[in-house]
Amino acid sequence: MPSPRDLAQTLAVQFNYTSWVFNKTLESVTHEESLTQPVPAGNCLNWVAGHITGSRMGILELLGRESVWEREWRDRYKRGSDAVTGNDGVVDFADIVHAFNTAQDLVISGLPELTQERLDEPAPFSPANDPNETIGSLLAGLAFHESYHCGQLGTLRRLLGKGGVIK
Repeated sequence: MPSPRDLAQTLAVQFNYTSWVFNKTLESVTHEESLTQPVPAGNCLNWVAGHITGSRMGILELLGRESVWEREWRDRYKRGSDAVTGNDGVVDFADIVHAFNTAQDLVISGLPELTQERLDEPAPFSPANDPNETIGSLLAGLAFHESYHCGQLGTLRRLLGKGGVIK
């Protein structure tokens, strides 16, 4: 098992990469473009970026930090929430990006504070319904979760007619 320091460093690398991809992919995307629904189905950029940002707030809480986003916005973009189909009840795209970036700094500064005891604690939930999920395994899974959704952002960007950013 990696030491808390090793795991914190690995997670920092992963979260820094996803932050770079998130920001690079969303460059030049307007709020109106973020609401464009992919055809034939799926979630728009606004929902996917909001979902990633909401997940970041959960990461902050796992690290003992306060969320920088209101609960109602996290609920708006959580798994299983209604699709974004217009401007009603959605967060402005620039505000989503700002909240993500504010959380990024707090996540990276909080990772080195992880102790083995904290990493071994039972997780408050498990996306895979794993009864043995720990804070450590959940954090590792959430890093993958972000990578998965950042890939979706790239595809959604291309559907808007914008060039790819990972070359």
